[in-house]
Amino acid sequence: MAPLLIIAAGGSGGHMFPAQALAEAMLDKGWRVRLSTDARGARYAGGFPDAVEVVEVASATFARGGLATKIAVPFRIMGGVVQAVMRLRADKPAVVVGFGGYPAIPAMSAAWLLKIPRMLHEQNGVLGRVNQLFAKKVDRVACGTWPTELPEGVEGVHVGNPVRSSIIQRGGAPYIPPGDYPMSILVMGGSQGARILSDVVPPAIAGLPTVMRRNIRVYQQAREEDLERVKAFYAEEGISAEVQTFFHDVPERLAEAQLFIGRSGASTVADVSIIGRPAIWVPLGTAIRDEQTANARELVEAGAAILIPEKLFTPDALTKEIARVLSDERGAINMSVAALNCSVPDATRRLESLVESLANAPEVAT
Repeated sequence: MAPLLIIAAGGSGGHMFPAQALAEAMLDKGWRVRLSTDARGARYAGGFPDAVEVVEVASATFARGGLATKIAVPFRIMGGVVQAVMRLRADKPAVVVGFGGYPAIPAMSAAWLLKIPRMLHEQNGVLGRVNQLFAKKVDRVACGTWPTELPEGVEGVHVGNPVRSSIIQRGGAPYIPPGDYPMSILVMGGSQGARILSDVVPPAIAGLPTVMRRNIRVYQQAREEDLERVKAFYAEEGISAEVQTFFHDVPERLAEAQLFIGRSGASTVADVSIIGRPAIWVPLGTAIRDEQTANARELVEAGAAILIPEKLFTPDALTKEIARVLSDERGAINMSVAALNCSVPDATRRLESLVESLANAPEVAT
């Protein structure tokens, strides 16, 4: 019978996308793949291939609900661990891989108790809470962002963050440097915190020198409640802009852009680096672990990007940085090349190789 891979992941896109990429790769290699998650996580599993069996186990987080709900959390988690132990003992998986999120706790706990080969994949430059919990209880810690802050005594393996095939297809697309012709700026805020981009980016672009501003074409993601006011501002200022809540053709828009402005979520950083575009990153200021600053660090240090902390993210500050990038043709080209040099287009292959090496090396962490 083909070897079985158990993927344990939570409900956010940051956890689920690399998990899905690994699932697809291992299916192509003839493995059986099962996703272990909770009821909430299962709702985000629609992108997984039909061949991936989705198994729901009980889990919970202290971050939601009232006092009674929080009191019940340890009992729900223990129940989920018992479920997972029984299932893993019967199914005998070759490897268990956790991608973070509290729904990953039961399967990762069961794999540790049963001494099944196991590893983690951390997307961000700082370990999430669940991955932090298991970092010393696994055989490998695969890192999507490099460097990743790890607990003392834990060594990470840099594999990168898997990206969509549509991004890979546009990888290294020729960069048209800024000049006295139409220039595209792509603005994306991710699933959280897009409002500050709607507040700051339009007046920042309006503040650019007229000779530059007349060439700007803006493609901006905005929340539903901000859509009309952002559109109205650009129209009043005579700035060419397309504002939507979601872009279905991000790879194409990114490939055509002279500059990207947005949040430095791990997947977005990976997308921008693989296509190779200058970027201005605005890390999410409310992130407790400040992981988005860590995600952008390599690109900033390589000269591929500019980082503006949220507390310093004002229209005047952004106007200055946009003008700096778009007025320097050679500098923008260098930023594009530096971004490409930081990319890991074979991240999925690196991840699947780690899985196979674990399956062939039965010595496991205790």
